[in-house]
Amino acid sequence: MLWKTLVLLLFYYSAHATVTHRWSRAVLFPAAQRFKRSSAAFLNPVLQNSLEDVVLLYEFLLAELDIDKGQRISIKDEELASLRKAAEFNTICNEIIPKSITEIRRLSSRLSSYPRVLKKEDFERTVLTMVYTAYRAAQSQGHQKDTWAESFVNLYKALKNDLMLLYNKQPS
Repeated sequence: MLWKTLVLLLFYYSAHATVTHRWSRAVLFPAAQRFKRSSAAFLNPVLQNSLEDVVLLYEFLLAELDIDKGQRISIKDEELASLRKAAEFNTICNEIIPKSITEIRRLSSRLSSYPRVLKKEDFERTVLTMVYTAYRAAQSQGHQKDTWAESFVNLYKALKNDLMLLYNKQPS
C-alpha cells in the first residue's frame, strides 16, 4: 500500500513539475486558454510587447471607452479602434478578463495567494480588470457600489503586492 502511494505521489509530482507555462496561466485567467473558433490557436493575446505598446494602451484607456448593456467594451475613437492592437485590446477586454463580481472575487483570491511575480500578460489583464471594476463601481449604487469598490481595492492590493515582490527580488 505504501509503495503504491509513493508511486502515485511521484507520478503526481512529475506531472505537476512538467506542466508548461501555458497551463499555469490558466489558473488566473482561464478564458485565455480557450481556442479561437476560427483557428486552432489559443486565445492569448498580449498588448504590451514594447514601450510603444504601453503608450498605446494608455491612449486606449484615455480615449473614451464604451461599455454596453451586455458589458462589451469598445473604444469610441474610430481612429484608435481601427488599429491592430485595438482588436487585441477588444479580445482581452471582452473575452478574457472577468466581468462578474463572482469571477473578479475569485481572481482576487487567487492573486492574494499567488506565490511568485505575475507574468506580464497576467499583470496587464489584472490592470484591465481593475479598470473595469472601477467603471462598475462608479456606475453602481448602494451595496453594489460597496461590493465593486471592495473588489477594486483587493485587486489594487494584489498588484501592489506583485510590484513589491518584483522590487524585493531585485538585487540592491
